[in-house]
This record gives sequence, C-alpha cells and structure tokens, in this order.
Amino acid sequence: MEIYYMYTKHRREFGRHPNFADEPAEVLADLRPDSNVASDYIDRNPCITNVQVVPEMSEHEANTEMVEYKNTGMFHIEGGWPKDIDPTEVEHTIRYRKKVEKDEDYIAAIAQLGGQVEELIKQNNAIDIYEEYFEGEVLDHSSEQPYAKTLTVLRDPSPMKRSASYISWHPDGSRKFAVAYASLQFQQQPDGMPTSSYIWDVNNPNTPEMEMMCPSQMVCTVYNPKDPNILVCGLYNGQVCYYDTRKSTRAIDTSPIENSHRDPVYDIVWLQSKTGTECSSVSTDGNTFWWDIRRLGEPVDQMTFQEKGGNFILGAVCMDYEPSAGPTKFMAGTEQGTVLLCNRKAKNPADRVSGSFLGHHGPVYSLQRNPFFTKYFISVGDWTARLWMEDCKTPIMTTKYHEHYLMGGTWSPTRPGVFYTIKTDGTLDCWDYFYKQNDPTLSIQVTDVGLTAMKCQDSGKLLAIGAVDGSVTLLEMCDGLSTMQPNEKAAVNAMFERETKREKNLEAKAKELRLKAKREGGGGDANKGATQLDDSPEAAKAIEKEFYDQVKKEEVEETNPLDVDVKDGE
Repeated sequence: MEIYYMYTKHRREFGRHPNFADEPAEVLADLRPDSNVASDYIDRNPCITNVQVVPEMSEHEANTEMVEYKNTGMFHIEGGWPKDIDPTEVEHTIRYRKKVEKDEDYIAAIAQLGGQVEELIKQNNAIDIYEEYFEGEVLDHSSEQPYAKTLTVLRDPSPMKRSASYISWHPDGSRKFAVAYASLQFQQQPDGMPTSSYIWDVNNPNTPEMEMMCPSQMVCTVYNPKDPNILVCGLYNGQVCYYDTRKSTRAIDTSPIENSHRDPVYDIVWLQSKTGTECSSVSTDGNTFWWDIRRLGEPVDQMTFQEKGGNFILGAVCMDYEPSAGPTKFMAGTEQGTVLLCNRKAKNPADRVSGSFLGHHGPVYSLQRNPFFTKYFISVGDWTARLWMEDCKTPIMTTKYHEHYLMGGTWSPTRPGVFYTIKTDGTLDCWDYFYKQNDPTLSIQVTDVGLTAMKCQDSGKLLAIGAVDGSVTLLEMCDGLSTMQPNEKAAVNAMFERETKREKNLEAKAKELRLKAKREGGGGDANKGATQLDDSPEAAKAIEKEFYDQVKKEEVEETNPLDVDVKDGE
C-alpha cells in the first residue's frame, strides 16, 4: 500500500513577490584603531566548562532467593561392586576377586603401579616432610615498628545505646567473646531500656551469635574455664545469674534479690574448685559473696571489705583471682583508691584482709596479677597505672599522669613486660617495659568516645575494646607486641627485682628517720611529729633526693677512686 500526504497552501499566504536589483558597494561602518582605547583592552579570563556525555546510571539492587546447600557423602566399606554381586555373600565376592585377578589388564596395571608406589614409599621413608629445620629458633621483633590493625567493629543491636561494660573471651581459644551491655549512669536510665547482652563471633560481626536475656542490665560476665558453655553474670540490681548456651537464651538460675548485693555487681570471677561451679562477686556495697551456681538461693560465704584496723566499709569496683598465687587469695580494688589483699581461709575473720595498698586518688577500675610473675600486679585508676609488689606498700613503677582518666588495663598473656591501658578520650596505650618505661610504645585512637572495657585473648594477638556508645573494636596486635622476645622474661624479672629493692631501701631509710626523730624528740610528741613528717610529700621527696645523691656518690667513687682520695686528702 502506498502512503502519501498532500500539503496544500493558498497563494496569498506566500507573501509579496521579491524584486532584487544590483547596487554598488556601500561602507556601513569604518572603525580605525585608537591607541588611547587600546591601552584599556583587557584579556578575558578563559572559562572552563565541563561537559558530561556519558549517560547517567542509577543503582539497582536485586535480592534473589536463597539456595540452601548441604553436604552429602557416601562411605563404602567393601568398595564398589557390580550390581549382580552381593557384598554380603562371601562366596560371591571371593569368586569375583579371583576372576578379576586373572584378568591380563589387571595384572599389567598392578605391575605398572607397583613400581611407582614402591618409589614413593622409599622417598617417604627417606624424607620427613614435617621436620622442623629451625626448631627452637626465636624470631627477633625488637627492630619492628609496633602497630595494631583494626579487624572489625561490632555495634550494639539495641536502639538505645548502652556502654560495653565487660568483655570475656571464650576459654577454648576460639574467636568468640561475650559482651555485657549496661548504662551505668546513676538514675539516668530511660524507660524501656533493653537488658539483653550478646555473644559475638568474630567471623560474623554483623549479627550476634546469641542473645542473653536478663531480668536486669548485665554489668559483668565471665566464661567458665572448665565448661565453656556456662557463663556467670553480675546484674545491675545486685543479683547473680548463670547461662548455659546449650539450653536457653534465658538465665538458668538467678540469686534472690534479698540475698544478693545492694549495689551493682561490678566484677565476678570463677574460683578453683573440684566441681568448677564456685564463683565470687564484688560490689560497691562493700561485700564480696562466694556462690555455688548449683544453689544460688543464698551465698556460700561472704565478707565485708574493711582496712585492717579501720572502721569504714570500702566499696569494691574490681577484683583479681589467680590460683597460682594461692587458691584462697584474691585482691580487690575499691572506690577509695585502695587495693586490698585478702585471704578467704584466714584463721581469724578479722585477718581476712591481710594487706592494703594506697596509691590512687580515685576508684581502682582494673586490677590484675602479672601472668608470669604473680607476686607483681598492676592497678589502674585516676590518671595513672601503678605496678606493685606484694611486700612493698608503695608502687615500684608508675606511669606518668595523663590528661584523661584511665578506665582499664590488662597484661599481655604472652609477654611479661607488656600491658595495655584505655582512657576516656578513646585512646589505647601499649606499654612495653622491655623497650622503654617513661612513655607508651604505641598509642592508638580507637574511637572518638570514651573507652570502658578491654580484654586480651589468651594468644595475645587479639584485643577487644568496648566503648561508651556500645561499640566493640577488635584489634590485631603485631608480632612485636604478642611474641616474647629473646631473654625478655629474665630481663623483665631483673628490672622488677631492682625496682623492688629500691623501694625497700627507701622504706628502710624512712623508718630510720622516724626512729632518729623519736630519739631526738624523746617520746610520744616526737613520734607524732615523725609520723607527720613521714606522711608529708616534702619528707618523701627529701628521702628520695638523699637516696639518689647517695647513688651518684657511689657511682663516682667506683669510676674515679683516685680523685676521691685526693679530694679527701685536701
């Protein structure tokens, strides 16, 4: 079919008929150059214009149906048999074997493969592929620049943000850990605040592996070292409960409120026992309770924290229990800045607190014995971290005063001279006393908010750090901070012994000054004055200055004995 279109227009619509004629050239404008105007000429700045000719693209997402996969296997005990052979019939299988063994192809294949297998067997007997050529060789990481790598950040799934108050690693060395979430601001908890805490798997940081539903906010939680499926928890309302991850997301048993703490349970530890079911909890109400999770109706035993000879009750914020230091010994850090050394099985109940160490100006937030030398322990509070020895009343080593509060600290489980501290400005400090003592070896800005909790994995490689906003940052430490260096253990022990000896010398010098003042004063008033002199900062500085002057004098005598003799003769 032919398609056409006819266009029609009237003649009157064409307009007037043009009449063109030739004309001579005519000048319309004559612009001659003017030197006065030329000086005002300005070059125009070039303009840059971008033109995009690529077609615009929009992002589209498609979610396909999930396909479930499963592994299926088959195990042949007798090997593959033809369909007409019944493997359960002995005569049939013997007859079939004889038939196959007479086959020429089978004989040729066995002869060919036998030579190859014999050669491999001889090679296997001659070479041990699992032999360690450099067994016992220790790599030196001292020249390596320390660093830490952020692996992942785990966020609190709760819509109302809470602080990550406590972290506990799985004891079997797996990449799992439990985090207790709580809002510890006094009377600032909004209505409907969630009380659940979670167990995380590092391999799946997007979703918690398990939710632990609590009757109150969970302040602390610890895995059972004998049975990793059991966790014991301390709650904000003072109760103690425990969970079994194999059974339920709710607590298996909870202590009654009338037989529990009156303040939040800030720390809880498992005790060494045959059954592996005993634990101990501390709170700011000034009591420590010993529990058996098989019977949480009432505590097995209890104790009130008081200094020896004192009348004031001290509220505990943290505690440490190390069976190698003594199965009945434990330590507690208090709100008043005092560290108490306690013995549960003391002969006299009044002697349960065997010693106290006063050094912090605020609460002691963290307390831990050195995993290699248990008589030394570290305490973290106010603006410093202090290293103590059980026999000394004063710290043998102290970090410098920081601008921000320290909220926690922990020893490295693999290096005796390394420990970590966290601060309210979101900074992690790594201290390596084997390298230097005056400054941290490595400082990392983990978050922009304050840090609240920290725990190091038993391998010393992974470090989990909790923050105020509920986030948990997982750091992987370098080999220099997680692998023991050559001769490190002996060198660190010698350094601790040297500092302990120095503190004991200072204590002996102070005691000598007190006795001297007592003899000169003649009695009680002099003794009182000597005590005041000993407690004052000026007296401590004077004693320390005298000690250093004596050390310098002895060094000079050892280096230049002749010069000293000449000066003495003069």
